[in-house]
Amino acid sequence: MLFDLRDVTASRGGHVILRAVNLDLEEGATVVVGPSGSGKSTLLRLLNRLGDPDAGEVRFRGRPLADHDVLRLRREVALVPQLPALVEGTVADNVELGARLAGQSTDVDRALALAGLDPSFAPRLADGLSVGEQQRVMLARALALEPSVLLLDEPTSALDERTRAAVEATLVRLAAELEISLVVVTHDPAQARRLARRTITVDGGRVA
Repeated sequence: MLFDLRDVTASRGGHVILRAVNLDLEEGATVVVGPSGSGKSTLLRLLNRLGDPDAGEVRFRGRPLADHDVLRLRREVALVPQLPALVEGTVADNVELGARLAGQSTDVDRALALAGLDPSFAPRLADGLSVGEQQRVMLARALALEPSVLLLDEPTSALDERTRAAVEATLVRLAAELEISLVVVTHDPAQARRLARRTITVDGGRVA
């Protein structure tokens, strides 16, 4: 089992977001779908300890998350946020960022290629990229850590239809080629059907 949650309750800003959630997430590709404000992103953040539950327990491959070194965990379980958060500098600077902070070397060209970008993007300035290109650079940054799990929060919400289809194709290819597990959050049931056979529905802070 990749992740299992037992009686997990989580709140933000004094408001309960998830209520007594019990959930098993298997290896492979899983999509968490539900309306805005349903608790999807909060659930995703719990999986690499960007947040901790108020009650209950989250386990990763049978071991409580609280027992994992948090920085090592986030290298193995990498999160790609909904909004790109690139630093000033080149594409290469951004791709190398996480691995450099972790003391790891990075094959920038390979990470870019895996994310669906030509290596010629490496010297380009990050602030000159389109939103779709920025999203792929964020994906390349995560892949540079060589994680076993990718967490993706609404990875195509700001993209046009053509770019969305290209990013979805990249994610399907990554899952197949790298045997990497994906947990994708989306509000779009159609996207859930395209990306994974296993779909979890969250609504009102509960698993439906």
